[in-house]
Amino acid sequence: MKFLSRGPGLMKKKVAFYTAGCRLNQSETAVLTDRFTRMGYQKVAYGEPTDLLVLNTCSVTENAEADCRRVIRRTLRHSPQAFVAVTGCYAQTGLNTLQHLPGVDLVLGNQYKMLLPDYLEEMPHVQKLSSTFVRHSGSMGREDFVQDGVGEYATTRANLKIQDGCNFMCSFCLIPFARGRERSRLPDDAVREAEQLVERGHRELVLTGVNIGRFTNGSGGLLDLIQRLERIPGLARIRISSIEPTTIPPALLEYMSTSRKLCRFLHVPLQSGHDDILSAMNRRYSVKEYRAWVEHVVQMIPDVCVGTDVLVGFPGETDRRFSATCELVRDLPLAYAHVFSYSARPGTPAIRLGNPVPPAVIKIRNQRLSELSRIKRAQFYQQFLDRDCPVLFESIGKDGLWIGLTDNFIRVSVACSGSLANQLRRVRLTGVMEHSALGKLLDEDPPRSRKFPIPVFQSFEKESVGLPPA
Repeated sequence: MKFLSRGPGLMKKKVAFYTAGCRLNQSETAVLTDRFTRMGYQKVAYGEPTDLLVLNTCSVTENAEADCRRVIRRTLRHSPQAFVAVTGCYAQTGLNTLQHLPGVDLVLGNQYKMLLPDYLEEMPHVQKLSSTFVRHSGSMGREDFVQDGVGEYATTRANLKIQDGCNFMCSFCLIPFARGRERSRLPDDAVREAEQLVERGHRELVLTGVNIGRFTNGSGGLLDLIQRLERIPGLARIRISSIEPTTIPPALLEYMSTSRKLCRFLHVPLQSGHDDILSAMNRRYSVKEYRAWVEHVVQMIPDVCVGTDVLVGFPGETDRRFSATCELVRDLPLAYAHVFSYSARPGTPAIRLGNPVPPAVIKIRNQRLSELSRIKRAQFYQQFLDRDCPVLFESIGKDGLWIGLTDNFIRVSVACSGSLANQLRRVRLTGVMEHSALGKLLDEDPPRSRKFPIPVFQSFEKESVGLPPA
């Protein structure tokens, strides 16, 4: 569809991107950014005057949806003629609201998200439409996929999308309806983008998706892809983003214990420390299984960082059940917990449950667990004081210190008169500050080895159940 005809002598038009939500959204926005740049658009920071706003939305919480509406209003205040294109999960699940929202020109559901440049590529400039154009499908394709282009990032780390969709029907989650059934990226295409990202100077790739432990290429899985990626010259690190505990095979953990490129880092959602709540959430493990798994992983992989997600305020979460979650997080060798407040999502089974938790109580519980997470992170950092760690530096902070990450996700700040950007350097950790560890530059790499037996979840995923309608 041609929105506008081409005209001579027109200035390069500006595009601003706003990405809400997860790392997967960030990955998709990065690819869209690259395509718009190659189409001749000038990228500007969100908040600056623009001709085009691309809003990649989230629908995980009510706050995320409200944030999307706020972004549109804010942009139109400083750029009243800006063409507003909305895509992402809120565009998928909140179509009825968005297509009647003043100022929205284009709404693309998730099935069409990556085709956004194709709709706009013949536009030499942007012009408001008299009515909202919608391209939306109630279902997603089920086929494995390729993703044209390569992500554009301003950071040392780059996200690599390898999977989309989810067949797990957690009762609080709207994502299976927003992104459809699970599907994997064709390995050759994932490796192609990875090679191009490394050619652009990125030294660390973060593998991302909705449920990346379910990645498959027909004959192999996530570990096979990681081993292919490790052979890319110039790639220093591969990091696995959030992954469901029941989808991690022992072979992957064994490989992590010895690999020199696969980061010793696992972000494995817990959500609750009480079996009754886990059952109501339709999670696929018990507290006992999760506890045994974390304890064995920490024993098996030297210096591994294990982080988690916790959802507070789920219906039926009594004081006693919340205390059980706090006790589990406190007692387990976790490095941190990302804490989220439950938000009722229309269309999810949890919205029909009784015994809601008052918002004021949810807020207090979030604060309590967030403080516990802060303490856990500081304790994890303190284990590495006076030890030498390789740090991949990314940027310089407002305090003038260079900031980077160890492979096991310790944020390190170092004083240096020169540039450390994109450098992998040895650092001795000398102190723990509020948001990072303090370090001193050194040299060379440490050894990594050791193996221990690892338990397998009884529910280790082989089949998919409870799918949303196609």
